[in-house]
Amino acid sequence: MGGFFGVTSKEDCVFDLFFGTDYHSHLGTRRAGMSVLGDGKFNRAIHNISNAPFRTKFESDFHEMKGNYGIGVISDFEAQPVHVRSHHGSYSIVTVGKINNMPTLVERIMNGHTHFFEMSNGDISQTELVAALINRKDNFIEGIKFAQEQIEGSMSMLILTQKGIYTVRDNLGRTPVVIGKKDTGMCACLENTSFLNLGYTFHKELGPGEVCVMDENGIRTLVDPGKDMKICTFLWVYYGYPSSTFEGMSVEQMRNRCGSNMAKRDDAKPDVVAGVPDSGTAHAIGYSNHAHIPFSRPLIKYTPTWPRSFMPTVQTRRDLIAKMKLIAVEDLIKDKSLLIIDDSIVRGTQLRETAEFLYDIGAKEVHVRPACPPILYGCKYLNFSRSTSEMELIGRRIINELEGRTVDGTQPGDDEILKKYTDPDSEDYAKMNEKIKEEMGFTSLRYNRLDDMIDAVGIDPSKLCTYCWNGEE
Repeated sequence: MGGFFGVTSKEDCVFDLFFGTDYHSHLGTRRAGMSVLGDGKFNRAIHNISNAPFRTKFESDFHEMKGNYGIGVISDFEAQPVHVRSHHGSYSIVTVGKINNMPTLVERIMNGHTHFFEMSNGDISQTELVAALINRKDNFIEGIKFAQEQIEGSMSMLILTQKGIYTVRDNLGRTPVVIGKKDTGMCACLENTSFLNLGYTFHKELGPGEVCVMDENGIRTLVDPGKDMKICTFLWVYYGYPSSTFEGMSVEQMRNRCGSNMAKRDDAKPDVVAGVPDSGTAHAIGYSNHAHIPFSRPLIKYTPTWPRSFMPTVQTRRDLIAKMKLIAVEDLIKDKSLLIIDDSIVRGTQLRETAEFLYDIGAKEVHVRPACPPILYGCKYLNFSRSTSEMELIGRRIINELEGRTVDGTQPGDDEILKKYTDPDSEDYAKMNEKIKEEMGFTSLRYNRLDDMIDAVGIDPSKLCTYCWNGEE
């Protein structure tokens, strides 16, 4: 999952656009792009950022582009922005989200003799599909509303036009859209971290399904927000940058509270508490402060020459790269009992290797505390993981083993079986936890509870999406 940034300015906007886009998170993302409107013309640039940072790839574009309106995006895999010429006029569009019913929508549109360009992997760009849906209506507002109604999943977007930038949050607010302002103009983004150092101050967050248009003089709402929200809780646990704030709750503050809640229920007595950097660090600080156990940094993330965007597509290489980014401090590990906090356990490969790494250096004990519950369901709404099957999730695989079932996919009755393992007070949950602990080689394993994690977020639980942990829509 990437992020986007849009800016409307009384002055040239490219400086803010360049750095505002780059400030967005590069977690496994592979493409990036910018589109600028100046002198009535669009200037677009798209680059592959798999093996180089955004700033390096777009440096020449930064010096060549000029204009007062612009949008930029860090994208998972598709080339964006998409530039479109239609009965709405010319416009550029970027999106963040996930469309689950793409084949149905593509077939429906192609029956009207519309064509799509295939990407290198044979897929169709979801951003191009969104534009095609918008173009089926007579004006932008009706087109955006139509697209949102047709899409199963989630879709937030920025649309750059001659009149300004349309800013759109997905219907249930699964991803945030934040507006900043300063004397010279406005900006729209996924994370407010992106504008904190550019002179903008917080103006508002769009509500679920809200559609606005902004220019250099301000922003106005065109479609009022809905009442129902299901913002992704994983934004606080893992994805969000520490300095970001979503729905009024700071990411760093939530992670500290999360760690504190974990410590309240724990009886482990390690020598030190440590976090797997970066996202595990704040959780560990919260745990350490509450438990009065020293916080330590036995694992240091090496950053000078490792751009955040670089992550190979081959899983074995991904695991190796993740391991290579962590440098051990031997004096803080040898003969120590360590309690390690990571944001989550997905497949389990990296954390297992981290534990083995610590034992090899001389750790006496490795107690592991994931900051969220076991992930048992693949996300339907956002591109958080490259997993191709839920059976890659270690929790699902272990449950299948305990149930004596095959591991080649879902089967009738899976929902009823899985529900037994989502209750942290049940015997089934305890068996799953113990088997994961044994397979991973941990001294002990204790996941964070869903109720404690939700309490740490501190907003109305009905507004949070927790599907990946409990399967509830």
